[in-house]
Amino acid sequence: MYVDDIILTGDDNVEIHKLKDQLKDEFEVKDLKPLKYFLGMEVARSKEGIFISQRKYTLDLLEETRKLGCKPVGTPLEKNWKSKVKDDVPSVDIGRY
Repeated sequence: MYVDDIILTGDDNVEIHKLKDQLKDEFEVKDLKPLKYFLGMEVARSKEGIFISQRKYTLDLLEETRKLGCKPVGTPLEKNWKSKVKDDVPSVDIGRY
């Protein structure tokens, strides 16, 4: 059996180390130490807590789609814009499709 990734977490370091030792006794385990990345999520710790983001994933996706150099723009519609299309009139001729 092959398990790709596992995260061990808790507030009792002694128990976490015991569990790690038990897993090492049964399986070939590679300890990557403090969590930094998992399933495309970046994990950062500070005194305030844990911060999870997908910044790296987003940048990789923008690079893959060649959108990394694109500049952001505001929404092209005016604020509080209302559509002038009436609900009872179809906007598309569905007979064509």
